[in-house]
Amino acid sequence: MPVGFGVLGPVTAWDDAGEPVDLKGPRHRAVLARLVAARGRVVPVGQIVDDLWDDPPAGAVGAVRTFVAALRRRLEPRRPPREPARLLVTEGPGYALRADPGTVDAWRFEDTVSAAADALPRAALDRLDEALGWWRGPAYADFDQPWAHAERSRLDQIRLTAVERRAEALLALDRAADAVPDLDAHVAAYPWREDGWALLASALYRAGRQADALAVLRRARELLRDQLGLDPGPRLRRLETDLLRQTEPEPTGAARVWAETAAAYERSVVPGARARLESTVGLLRSLAVTGPGGLEAARDQREAAITAAEQLGDPEFTARVIGGYDVPAIWTRSDDPAQAARVVAAAQRALAGLGPDAPEATRARLLATVAIESRGTASPGPAQSAREAEAIARRVADPALLAQALNGVYMQTFHRAGLAAERDEIGAELVALAARHGLATVEILGHLIRVQARSALADFTAADAHAEAADRLAARHESPLVGVFTGGYRAMRTAATGAYPDAEAAYRSWATGLAGCGMPGVERGLLPLALLCLRVWHDRPADFPADTDWGPYAPWARPLVLLATDRRDEAARALRRTPAPPRDLLQEALWCLTGRAAVALGDRDVMLRARDALAPAAGELAGAGSGLLTVGPVAAHLDRLDAALEGSGDRG
Repeated sequence: MPVGFGVLGPVTAWDDAGEPVDLKGPRHRAVLARLVAARGRVVPVGQIVDDLWDDPPAGAVGAVRTFVAALRRRLEPRRPPREPARLLVTEGPGYALRADPGTVDAWRFEDTVSAAADALPRAALDRLDEALGWWRGPAYADFDQPWAHAERSRLDQIRLTAVERRAEALLALDRAADAVPDLDAHVAAYPWREDGWALLASALYRAGRQADALAVLRRARELLRDQLGLDPGPRLRRLETDLLRQTEPEPTGAARVWAETAAAYERSVVPGARARLESTVGLLRSLAVTGPGGLEAARDQREAAITAAEQLGDPEFTARVIGGYDVPAIWTRSDDPAQAARVVAAAQRALAGLGPDAPEATRARLLATVAIESRGTASPGPAQSAREAEAIARRVADPALLAQALNGVYMQTFHRAGLAAERDEIGAELVALAARHGLATVEILGHLIRVQARSALADFTAADAHAEAADRLAARHESPLVGVFTGGYRAMRTAATGAYPDAEAAYRSWATGLAGCGMPGVERGLLPLALLCLRVWHDRPADFPADTDWGPYAPWARPLVLLATDRRDEAARALRRTPAPPRDLLQEALWCLTGRAAVALGDRDVMLRARDALAPAAGELAGAGSGLLTVGPVAAHLDRLDAALEGSGDRG
């Protein structure tokens, strides 16, 4: 097990055997705590000095360096003398803690509470019980400086939210009596939290203690007025009215509509009816945009729904089940390539089985599905499917179908580099189409495509506007996954227009939200790839820890990483094994990395391949079409390749 760090209580660390690490004196622990609070971002040495001392002594900077050196020896005792530190690293003007999010209790706590929001009650309860059990006392209990106060307060707010969400889960599981003791202590300690009072009153009522529930609401009213000078909010007033009428607190608004509709559906539609399966697809489509948990569940159940439909032996019904999952797709690397291949195979079987009287729209949805799920391939078949779906959709004048078909066309615009302008046109049509017909998720898709395309064309003014529009729509329509892409765009924009240290810090800050985002195609390997691209652009060495998880991008990173440690022979062999990049949003960036390694190693054949692949994108920023990272102008990489080829006497 890796080294672990704890700040939910006194600051501590555990070695890889789970034993406490002797962190030496309070200043050493203060340095470690300050870096934990930064969540992987670089903290300049001057800032650390200011945070450790009210009146820094003359040798404060040297003292901080001594503390860091001592911490490195304690945290990585088996690290060879000249090998760079992997945990407490020197970056630019300061230091950063490069720990896995799961090894730091505060980081792990935040991620777990966030994930619990998307979980079903039983799973949410289990996650929250585990997360609350990690607290050993007040966060950063040893320290009284302003930075510690701020971080302690922030973590406390998340903890209080977790306590209330745990109570909600207990109520949803009909365990009202179990929720009462902790809620009673909660409101006593934090009387200003009205949600706590409402939950306690509801729990008491559902446990058969109506008088106690009313007494709690009276106590809440008195405390709010006496201590804060406030009247109870509408939730508490409405709850008190319900209890006085002996009306059990029930879901209200949308929650009540959902509960009553679900109950009516359960009563009216027999379990084996086709209507259940077909309507399930609509539910999965909505579930996929609600958050990480919903996306993962939708992805898993989608294939099960297709399998169940195929077992009925009706190709047209199967086609409706497959094509009904028209979830907009923005990332061109599949989250589950094997599953995507199975969906394509099922769609092709349904296409082959459709009769001559099948609706054109049904066929078009299958063709669009083939195009979307075949992302990143070099085969012409999916591109033809996309264009055929588009032609049908325009002919039948179905806006939603046209949006799905255009999504497929977008996924197939990667047969060569340099097509950002074409994708921008697709994004513009999607935005206009969606605005006319009220297709919110499609409008978000169109704006995100335009963020990517305008970034590739270095038009950050327009890209900013589209990112802001996507965020506004996401907030209005509860689509939290949009933030993964707009947050990544803002980090990339910093990389393209700001200083190197700011760019690296922005990337690391963005990446803290990637873990558990429900999109493996985005989550794994992107942070180190973004940092590698940044270093290559700024002519910095690709010195990364040996255990860096490059995910699917390892073949294109490996030659440069090996070169950074002077292992030229291994780098040359790795370069010869490097495949052509997939036809996706990152192909220009990966070709630039390959070209840079080829120049360093004098491999003319690879240089020629990279130059030919990149030439059509000469006017773009390499990788910026992803909206998430960049290696700088393609033209600069082409100039470097041309100079190297000219120097070798071979320009092809």
